Amino acid sequence: MERVQVELDTYGVGRGTVIRYGHWGRPVLVFPSEAGRAWDYENNGMVDALAHLIEGGRAKLYCVDSFDHLTWSDNTLPTEDRARRHGSYESWILEQVVGLIDGDSPGHRGIVATGCSMGAYHAVHLGLKRPDVVRVAIGLSGNYDPSSWHGWGELGEATYFANPTAYLPNMEGEHLQWVRDSANIVLVAGQGPFEEHPTRSLSGAYQLAGLLADKQIPHELDVWGHDSAHDWPWWRKQIAYHLPRFC
Repeated sequence: MERVQVELDTYGVGRGTVIRYGHWGRPVLVFPSEAGRAWDYENNGMVDALAHLIEGGRAKLYCVDSFDHLTWSDNTLPTEDRARRHGSYESWILEQVVGLIDGDSPGHRGIVATGCSMGAYHAVHLGLKRPDVVRVAIGLSGNYDPSSWHGWGELGEATYFANPTAYLPNMEGEHLQWVRDSANIVLVAGQGPFEEHPTRSLSGAYQLAGLLADKQIPHELDVWGHDSAHDWPWWRKQIAYHLPRFC
C-alpha cells in the first residue's frame, strides 16, 4: 500500500503532518480522535479496515494532525479563545490540506471527511460549513456541541460559528438551500460503553440529527447496538460499513 507523509506549515504553531494512503480513488480526509496525530488511524487498524478500498483504487486517505491540544482540549482557555484557535486550524485544513488534496487528486468528485470521537465533530462541521468542499461527512461517535466540552467564559461569535448545534437552528434562506443542495451527513453512534457517559456521543448524534431533520438537510442516523462501544474496534467496523457506499 502506497504511504506518503508530508509536513505543512500551520500558521505559527509549528508544522502539521498529513499522511496519504493509496494511489487512486476518491479523497477521504481523516481527522483523528481527540488530540490525535496523523498516524493514529493506521496505528489503530483503521487503514487496514479500509485496505480493500485503498488497494483497489477506490479511496485515497489523507490523515491529518488534530491540534486539539491547542484548541478545544485546552481547558485552561475560555471557550471563545479555544474557538478562535480552532478557526486557525480550520483555515489550515481548508487552505493548505484541501489545496494539497486538490493538487494530488485532480478532477476528484468531492472530498469525503470522516473522524472518530472529536474527529467526528471536525468532519461533520466542515461538511455543514463547506459542503462545496466536503461533499460527504461521516461522523463516528461524535459530540457536536463544543460549548459543552468543559466550557467556561462568555461565548461569542467564534464559538457560535464553530458550533453546529448553535448555527443550524438559525440557518435559513439561500444559505440553507445551498446546504440542502450540497451536504450529505452520516451520523453513527453506538449504545454501548462510553457512548453516552461521559462522551454524550449517542445523545449528540440524536440531537444533531433532529436539527438536520428540522432544516431538511440530507442526513442519515445509524445507531448501533448496546455492545457497540466508544472505541476503535467498533469504529473499524462502522467505517468499513459506511465508506464503501461513497467510494
